[in-house]
Amino acid sequence: MSKPRLPLNALRAFEAVARLGSMSAAAFELGVTHGAVSRQVRALEDLFGLPLVERLPRAVAPTPEGARLAGELAESFARIQAAVAQVQPGPLTLSCSATVMMRWLIPRLETFKRNHSGIELRLTISYGEVDFIRDAVSLAIRNDMVRAPPDAVVETLIREEIGPVCHPDYARRLPIESPDELVARARLLGTATRPEAWPEWTRAIGHPDLPAAAQESFGHFYLVIQAAACGLGVALAPRLLVEDEIAAGHLVAPLGFTNGPHTLQLWTAAHLRHRPDLRAVAAWLREEMTGRG
Repeated sequence: MSKPRLPLNALRAFEAVARLGSMSAAAFELGVTHGAVSRQVRALEDLFGLPLVERLPRAVAPTPEGARLAGELAESFARIQAAVAQVQPGPLTLSCSATVMMRWLIPRLETFKRNHSGIELRLTISYGEVDFIRDAVSLAIRNDMVRAPPDAVVETLIREEIGPVCHPDYARRLPIESPDELVARARLLGTATRPEAWPEWTRAIGHPDLPAAAQESFGHFYLVIQAAACGLGVALAPRLLVEDEIAAGHLVAPLGFTNGPHTLQLWTAAHLRHRPDLRAVAAWLREEMTGRG
């Protein structure tokens, strides 16, 4: 006796609705209309003879039965996509923050392309958690403040070295030879993506009571670094993100750098970890960042 065919499109639509809590968001993700998603979910409820979602005024929420089904479906769809990726591998995608991409990765990318002309590497900007399957990401560079997904192979690349940086002219106008002079004389710049950067630095240098706090904040690290390079004040930045600017003479680090509390990690999608092209990208990133292949 043949088994009944599973309504895969409807199951996919329901899983997206349960995960996103919205039929409109599910429709956008799947590239279909809101009405199509609504009909597919209703058809499943008719097929099973029970409600799968509770329709609220501004959202939807899975019922207990729907939540159990959605959890199993999410795992099953992830396994299907992982299996397909192994049989029919596509281009690799590397995810990292805009600052890492602009200030560290892209300036080094030409070398990679020249030495690995047969590898197609795509770049995508993101800052937070990653779903390797849903986001079609192969590798990710992340600060350890972000939680790695359970299916990631996690490797610590470097411990961040952090320190104050500014334009050379700014440093000459305000001689800064100690942390106390820095706090007393300089305009301290911060970033919304790491509001605790200055207190983390004071603790790292052994002066936790030093009242260092940003007097002006920017939305991203690349903005606060640019502000410092334009003479607007002193930014607290990881060495990795400013070492090229320091080498070019656009920035100086008047108090040097010290080991901070965070590390940079390389996350690799477990289902792709044996691909030779992915291993080549990972080795290149490791070599560029740490000096070891």
